[in-house]
Amino acid sequence: MWTDHSREINRRMLLRGSGFGIGAFALAHLLRQDGLVAAEPTKPGENLPLDLRPRPPLLAPKATAMISMFMHGGPSHVDLLDPKPELTRHHGTEYGGEVVYSFVNRASKKLLGSPWKFTKHGASGIELSELLPGIAGIADDICVIRSMHTGHNGHEVSIRYFHGGIPAITGRPTLGSWVVYALGSESQELPAYMVLTDPGGPPVDGANNWSSGFMPPLYQGTVLRPKEPRILNLDPPPQLRGDLQAQNLAFLGHLNQLHLDRHPGEADLEARIRSYELAAAMQTAAKEALDVSGEPQYIRRMYGLDEDHTREYGTRCLIARRLVERGVRFVQLFLGGQPWDNHNSIKSGLPDICRRTDRPAAALVKDLKQRGLLETTLVHWGGEIGRLPVSEGKLDDSAGRDHNGQGFSIWMAGGGIRGGMTFGATDEVGHKAVDHVVTPNDFQATVLHLLGLDHERLAYHANGRAQRLTDGRPARIVREILEAPSVA
Repeated sequence: MWTDHSREINRRMLLRGSGFGIGAFALAHLLRQDGLVAAEPTKPGENLPLDLRPRPPLLAPKATAMISMFMHGGPSHVDLLDPKPELTRHHGTEYGGEVVYSFVNRASKKLLGSPWKFTKHGASGIELSELLPGIAGIADDICVIRSMHTGHNGHEVSIRYFHGGIPAITGRPTLGSWVVYALGSESQELPAYMVLTDPGGPPVDGANNWSSGFMPPLYQGTVLRPKEPRILNLDPPPQLRGDLQAQNLAFLGHLNQLHLDRHPGEADLEARIRSYELAAAMQTAAKEALDVSGEPQYIRRMYGLDEDHTREYGTRCLIARRLVERGVRFVQLFLGGQPWDNHNSIKSGLPDICRRTDRPAAALVKDLKQRGLLETTLVHWGGEIGRLPVSEGKLDDSAGRDHNGQGFSIWMAGGGIRGGMTFGATDEVGHKAVDHVVTPNDFQATVLHLLGLDHERLAYHANGRAQRLTDGRPARIVREILEAPSVA
């Protein structure tokens, strides 16, 4: 097909001649999307087609997309989301329960009552800390789960439990990868799974937070740069724009396909080819999606873009809304390091990180709701662990709280979640989950269910067996927090 005269071939001939060129990819994608080309059937024991074509869920979904605001370090639930009058009442006294410490050299059994007041909010009357005035304003839209439990106090072990389904184990696909593998992409011009990182650096455990593990790289998170330009090299040099760029891409696609034909099943190459195709489409779509300058002033104020301490996280929350609005399936927002890890000086450290994130997180829920997107977008806020009810260090302004994976809180909103409720409970001082305990596997099963998927049926065959997100571990759909089915 390709001769020595190929340099004289025009753009239309190049696109037509390239079996995996941009035009061919877009055409095939549109035909399948419109149902004019049948997808290959999946046989028992086989993986789903390894592509990003949109696929129907197994069940009727409540949500079509998810945004996760993951709070690395372990937000102190007893100071934010889980009021404990008994803890305050017994401040400074010896705790009689058994405690597992991560930092024994600063360990204490003196109970540390919260220095912040809790008050009821909304028609639902959910009690929230004065450190969260923004989230207090959306109390009737959120479900606060107060009985989370990993059983592990360490950061990485619990992070991997939340993202990959098994404590401590690396090399497994994260929740976002499973969702994109199962449902494909709703957008032809943007990645299906996008990760918004922090200017302060990557989160604890780095790329394990968005890895595709034993799945092809096609399903891993696409990481945006934390500062402008968030995607490098979207614009080609002036001398390569137009027909010349299209010819180059088509010829590159042809060469890649020839190599792939000789080496079938090379997942890395398949992902790379897809990235070239997607990059061409993203030149316009991504720039538009990531540009918040055209948002109305009242929206920018709502997210806190007018104030220094909220501008950065508020911008990322606003971008997250713009991405799901344009068909991105799964969006994660991470903070640099683990800023909620308040081992000391919690009186100053906790207000600082709340001030940075509270207003933007609440604005995201409000904005989704006013646009009619909250019904189909599942929103998650929470960390991998909580904090102990006892003081780490002396009972003064230097006091902090050690790790606690035995009981802590998260909140969820939208996408089929019942708003204006709390679920589960910890003991009287907030140490251990004692009522309606929810594990990360329960959380994962519930998320998949809301997206129309079954955690027991969704499988990927690798390493000689069928692998699942919850992988045979006890997991239940937490139906008590779901909206009641509508009555026809």
